[in-house]
Amino acid sequence: MSARKAIKLAVIGRGMIGSAAARHLSKMGHDVALIGPDEPADFSQHEGVFGSHYDEGRITRRFDPEPFWLQMNNAAISRYDEIAAESGVEFYREVGVLHVGAAGNPNVAAVGTITAAAAIPCEAYEDDGLAQRFPFLRSTAGMRGYFEPRNAGYISPRRLVRAQNIAAERAGARIVNEPALGISESGTGVAIRTRSGSVVAERVLVAAGGHTQSLLGRSLGFTVYGRTAAMFRLGAAQLQHLAGMPPMRCIGPKGNNPYILPPIPYPDGQSWLKLGGDPVDIPLESETDIKDWFRSGGSNEVADGLQQQILDRIRDLNFEERRVVPCMTTFGDRGLPCIGTLSERVAVAFGCYGKSAKCSDELGRLGGMALLGEVRPELAP
Repeated sequence: MSARKAIKLAVIGRGMIGSAAARHLSKMGHDVALIGPDEPADFSQHEGVFGSHYDEGRITRRFDPEPFWLQMNNAAISRYDEIAAESGVEFYREVGVLHVGAAGNPNVAAVGTITAAAAIPCEAYEDDGLAQRFPFLRSTAGMRGYFEPRNAGYISPRRLVRAQNIAAERAGARIVNEPALGISESGTGVAIRTRSGSVVAERVLVAAGGHTQSLLGRSLGFTVYGRTAAMFRLGAAQLQHLAGMPPMRCIGPKGNNPYILPPIPYPDGQSWLKLGGDPVDIPLESETDIKDWFRSGGSNEVADGLQQQILDRIRDLNFEERRVVPCMTTFGDRGLPCIGTLSERVAVAFGCYGKSAKCSDELGRLGGMALLGEVRPELAP
C-alpha cells in the first residue's frame, strides 16, 4: 500500500456537511483533500458506505422552533446563490413551505410567534381560508396553516452535494473518490487508509454522517437510526392536480407528523411525491447494521402507514407506483450537532437529528472552523 503526498487538511465524508466544509476551507486558501465515494449504483449489491443525500427532495426554510437551528438555516440559505454560481449547478427551488396542523396545537401557534419575532415573512390561514389557498388539502376543518413564501421551498440534496464538490474542486480541493477505511493519528499527522493507499494529512475533519463513530472506533454519545420514506409516482393528471403544491410540515404527535414534498422530477424521468416522518426508531449499532438496513430497502410496514397519511391529507390522490426508500439519521441528547475537536489533529462534524440538509453549508463551515481551532463550546464533543 502506497502513501500519497502529505497534505495540510483532509475532510472525510463527501456528503452534505463534509463537501461544504471542503468548499469553505479551500476558498480560504487551504490545501484540502475531500475523501469519500460516489453514490452507489445499486444499494442491494453495495458493500461500502451509504448516505442519506441520494435524493432529489428536502424541505428548506428559515423557520425552526430552536434558535440554534434557525440561525443555521438563515446562514446557509443566504449562500445558496453563491454555491450555485461557483459550481454552475442549480439545486434549490423557492416555492415556499406550508406548516400546518390543528389550530389548537401550541406547536402550530409557535410557528406564528417565532416567525414574527425573527422577521420571517409568513402568511396565516385557517379553515376555509386554508382550503381556498391550498385546494389540494383533503380537509382543513379546525386546522391552521402558516406559509413561508420566501427563502423556503426544497433543495435537491444530491445536486447540492455535487455543487459543493465542484465548487471545492474549483477552489483547489483534491477529490479522493474512495471510502475511508480507517484513520491513525500520530505526533506528526493523521493517516487515512483507503483501498488504494493512504492519505496523510496534518489534520482531519470526520464528517461521515452515521458512519462517523464507527470510523473513529468510539462512541460520542449519538445513536444512528434507520428511517423509511415513501415515494409515489404520479401521472400527468395528478401533476396538474397538484400544480403549485409547496412542501409541507404536518405538525402533530409522533407518528402523525409527516413531512411531504411536492411532485419532483427524478433521474428516472418520472415525478415522485415523497413523504417521511417515521414513527419507528430502529437503532443501527454497527457498520453491519447500517449496511444491512440500506440493502434491506426499508420497512414496508412503515411505508403502508405513510401511504395512509398521504391519502388522508391530499384530496383525490391517485398514484401509479410506490417506492420504499431507506435512510438514516443521527440523534444525541442535547438537540445540537457534534462539531468540535477530539484531539489536536482530529475534529468531527455530525449528529444533526434529520435537520442538516437545508443548513449543511453552515454546519460544514463550522466543521471547517473547528478543524482550524475555532470551536463553538456548546457543540463540542
